[in-house]
Amino acid sequence: MSIEDDVALLERVPTLRLLGAGSLRMLAIGSEQRGFARGDVLFNVGDEADAGFVVQRGAFRIEDGAGAEMIAGPGALIGELALITAMARPASATAIEHSAVIRIARSLFQRVLESDPAAARRLRDEFASRTSQIASDILMAGAKLSI
Repeated sequence: MSIEDDVALLERVPTLRLLGAGSLRMLAIGSEQRGFARGDVLFNVGDEADAGFVVQRGAFRIEDGAGAEMIAGPGALIGELALITAMARPASATAIEHSAVIRIARSLFQRVLESDPAAARRLRDEFASRTSQIASDILMAGAKLSI
């Protein structure tokens, strides 16, 4: 894929779209592409999380080890929090067909945010909004359970 194709794919990811075209171009130039055969592991529960992955083609099964699972297909961002903080992977990801990802290292992502403070503020505001919504949802669920 070309850099322009990668930028177009990154623009489809809601979280990344907030960064703007210039920052997405920097991510596309600095990231790396990786291919996976069916059954290949992208990462396992407990692995050090130092990057996020945008699925270019194919699909990955994401499993948390406690029975929850989901499928991430083209345009999905896997490991979003790893872009902003050091952590252990809370789930495993395995290719369920021939697949490819764009790997965005946390160090690259942080350099992009440092070079574009307005983009960093937009991302911060988005995470704050999501966190507030999650807290509200938890309170609502708790209230329904105590009835």
